[in-house]
Amino acid sequence: MGVLCWIISQCCVCSANVFHTVPELPILERRNWLIHLHYIRKDYDACKIAIKEQLHETQGMCEYAVYVQALILRLEGKIQESLELFQTCSILNPQSADNLKQVARSLFLLGKHKAAIEVYNEAAKLNQKDWEICHNLGVCYMYLKHFNKAKDQLNDALKLNRHDLTYMMLGKIHLLQGETDKAIEVYKKAVEFSPENTELLTTLGLLYLQLGVYQKAFEHLGNALTYDPTNYKAILAAGSMMQTHGDFDVALTKYRVVAYTMPESPPLWNNIGMCFFGKKKYVAAISCLKRANYLAPFDWKILYNLGLVHLTMQQYASAFHFLSAAVNFQPRMGELYMLLAVALTNLEDAENAKRSYEQAVALDQCNPLVNLNYAVLLYNQGDKKGALCQYHEMEKKVNALKENSALDFDPEMVDVAQKVGAALQAGESLVWTKPVKDSKSKQRAATSSKPSSTQQPLGSNQALGQAMSSAAGYGKTMQLSTGRSLLHLCMA
Repeated sequence: MGVLCWIISQCCVCSANVFHTVPELPILERRNWLIHLHYIRKDYDACKIAIKEQLHETQGMCEYAVYVQALILRLEGKIQESLELFQTCSILNPQSADNLKQVARSLFLLGKHKAAIEVYNEAAKLNQKDWEICHNLGVCYMYLKHFNKAKDQLNDALKLNRHDLTYMMLGKIHLLQGETDKAIEVYKKAVEFSPENTELLTTLGLLYLQLGVYQKAFEHLGNALTYDPTNYKAILAAGSMMQTHGDFDVALTKYRVVAYTMPESPPLWNNIGMCFFGKKKYVAAISCLKRANYLAPFDWKILYNLGLVHLTMQQYASAFHFLSAAVNFQPRMGELYMLLAVALTNLEDAENAKRSYEQAVALDQCNPLVNLNYAVLLYNQGDKKGALCQYHEMEKKVNALKENSALDFDPEMVDVAQKVGAALQAGESLVWTKPVKDSKSKQRAATSSKPSSTQQPLGSNQALGQAMSSAAGYGKTMQLSTGRSLLHLCMA
């Protein structure tokens, strides 16, 4: 009994000595779990309080607390402050690739792409198999317009780990280089990897739509709508296709669905306006287009369409106003100068109309209407030699179009061209011997000049005919205004 008591007493002494000798050292990561919990719950105020207490207790030496504080500052838009804190994290733990990646990310958000590339390269030395580093390097090179280096980095990222975002950036670079076919191949691989990604399906459908491959475009857009029936871009694209083929009522039904989800979309109201234009409801068209113009005042396509509708309504001063604004934003488009010349002709400003036609002829290489309208103006001004020269240029463009595509020409254009040829004693051109189909919704405007009845329909009628085709989406050889507006939105 005495021995047992002695053993117990010794144990108590040892236990007491052990507890008294353990030092109370501060633990740097004592509140990390709490900081993490508040952060993932997006309770940033409570997170800041926990971070402040942790940093005060550790005298600023807690790496995780500084890291999360930098993340919160970045979310609040304080990029420079977050950069400084991430640099502090790199000093506390120089062997962490994640810290360097965050430093580079902040530099990227500040627009310092070269500096970001240098930091990403340092991070790559610490972790050579991180796909995110390769991906972000590719994005930085893309913004510096070093497209070949960007493609190499993105391909390396895909070799390490396939991601939808990497495919999308690689496809975007091909599009920036004008390599539409290669972009389609990239997006096809992306769809094979992620068949339910509606953004990939929509983008691929839009590219096919841009190339005029309507069957494949409809297939991919339909798949996108199957997975997401409210997909804004896919619905807008499908409506544009229907509008292209003259199904304005069906297109308007599609656009009505989009209007609930994206009521402030400029391309939406632009396309709705051109649907009403195709239905000859010009007041409604102007109302919708002006709303689109209010939402996107610097979009030249909307200004182009506004000028077109005002030309159709014989409001030439208003047409001149909108077309002049469009020319300021898109000075390299010949068709804009042609429409501007039509407005000037009807405003009886022949000299400026000639200058506008000269600019249109210099810029446009494929639209025969430019030369045809210019020939009409020159003939009405008594310059038969110049008119004959423009008529021959028009014939060359028509022949080139017929060789490259099975294009059906507008009967009004054919009729006017034959009248011009007869007036110029050029004979009936062989380019018009091919039968043509009736076109839809061709709108007559006021005559471009007054001298004789034979010359009256030449000029503004034909300009409006082709211009409406461009705006509403009929023309196969010209840029589609609504289509381009839609593609610009979706690819951006």
